[in-house]
Amino acid sequence: MQHELRLSLADRMRIMRQTRFGAFVPVLLALAAIWGYFGLAAPLLEYWSDPDADSLRLIFLSPRNIYNLFMQSAVIATLAVGITIVLLLGDIDLSAAATAGVCAALLGVLVLAGVPGWLACLMVMAVGVVMGAAQGLLIAYVGIPSFVVTLAGLLGYQGLMQKILPTGNLNVDDPFIRAIARILIPDMLGLAMAVGLVVLVMLAALRRQAQRRQRGLELDSSLALWGQVGFFAVITFAAVLTLNSYRSVPLMIVLLVAITALLGWITTSTPFGRSIFAVGGNTESARRVGMKVNRIRVAAFGIVGLMAAIGGIFGASRYGSVSYTAFAGGSLLLESIGAAVIGGTSLFGGRGSVWNAILGALVIGSLGNGLDLSGASSADKLMFSGAILLLAVAIDAVSRPADASSR
Repeated sequence: MQHELRLSLADRMRIMRQTRFGAFVPVLLALAAIWGYFGLAAPLLEYWSDPDADSLRLIFLSPRNIYNLFMQSAVIATLAVGITIVLLLGDIDLSAAATAGVCAALLGVLVLAGVPGWLACLMVMAVGVVMGAAQGLLIAYVGIPSFVVTLAGLLGYQGLMQKILPTGNLNVDDPFIRAIARILIPDMLGLAMAVGLVVLVMLAALRRQAQRRQRGLELDSSLALWGQVGFFAVITFAAVLTLNSYRSVPLMIVLLVAITALLGWITTSTPFGRSIFAVGGNTESARRVGMKVNRIRVAAFGIVGLMAAIGGIFGASRYGSVSYTAFAGGSLLLESIGAAVIGGTSLFGGRGSVWNAILGALVIGSLGNGLDLSGASSADKLMFSGAILLLAVAIDAVSRPADASSR
């Protein structure tokens, strides 16, 4: 009886994850639980234990803290979006954070040498693409597993970053680079951009519905279609209004959303993007139908390198400096991979979304931020993060198709 119940639960999870909106449900529930606890439950518990304490200010949900949370999660989200691309192939990149560190260190050296900030950013993005594509070549054409190649890349790039930063820290004072994190979008322009983003999502949903009708596929119900658009609109306007109530929408967040939207379009609406899902779903079948599997894999790792370089630029802009600890010596890599997996991207390939990576980064960032406000130790933060990551992987393993293990 228990065995039948367990199978029934797994089947239900599998069916839910295979729906269009199923991957969003676990990460949204996790985010709601974390925000609900740290925003409402924790202050109430503190108040009950000490009625004289000013504990009902709901500091976690204050506009100022939400602003800081978004900025803290931006670098993690940027790397997680890139890592999602290779996870869709069924591969892994353990060198993304070290690549970001090398690019950030190189950015600081170039600016210090007198190179204009905008040109230095373009140069390090090109370097990031080369670093990622070089690993992709070894994986695709030499046949070395991605885990081994990127683990070697992690160690090698960490050493390279130490070579570039002999003192371990380098200030970045270029006005162009610092402006990425400092520039704020005017309130009305932020609202106008939110309207434009919601309209684009609505048009994309209608276009997808029309394409399914032309191909004779089953259509989404009107409730599901407009519910998706309405939910996205509520989330978008709530975020913009909250940020506007403290300062404004930061340019760095706008750039992150724009880059994610571009990669989201590439992965879902272009032949290259559909090929990534096909290769991740069944590599041999994709090869038999004529897909250039090796080229796709090299291009995917090049994209990860590009996103790592952008993450390095964002980090240098936000911190105003580059340090080994911030990129290669800390938990940035684990948090980025965790954000992609918590966001619902399958470790087995073929299922996921770059948008989910941003939600996963918010889960990781919210947990760390809430524990910091609660006075928790770094050990507590690591244990809670590990538990959530393990739960996300378990959900992915249980809900994947039954024949996935035969690929």
